[in-house]
Amino acid sequence: MASSEIAVRLKSEVITAMKAKDKDRLGVLRMLQAAIKQVEVDERRELTDDDVMKVLSSYARKVKDQIASYGDGGREELKAAAEVELTVVAEFLPAELSDAELEQIVAAAVTETGAAGPQDMGKVMKLVMPRTAGRADGGRVSALVKKALIG
Repeated sequence: MASSEIAVRLKSEVITAMKAKDKDRLGVLRMLQAAIKQVEVDERRELTDDDVMKVLSSYARKVKDQIASYGDGGREELKAAAEVELTVVAEFLPAELSDAELEQIVAAAVTETGAAGPQDMGKVMKLVMPRTAGRADGGRVSALVKKALIG
């Protein structure tokens, strides 16, 4: 398992969940550990905190997609289970950026790159995405960049 602080905290939470006999939470935590371990095996290296954060963010995105599809399909029991899963994953992710914070980051990037219109969206996104990694959804960032460049 990765020696990152997040992975160590995850391992500690697994032990706590085992002692509390919280099967639902334990299952989610073990799935997170498995996802991290899979990336380590695939890449043949120990993951850093940033790497673990990317794995957790990706996992959270998948769960959000599941919630949406379960909601559309009228599968409320599965949707509720996925929402509980997302709550557990969110404990290990940094807090989401507010719209105001995100708009400031986008405005600063537009100024830095000297972007003049929609044709410069790639330049701005290239600058914004590392600054918002794990704290804002890419679609949300893209919409704000587009709004800043067009409006």
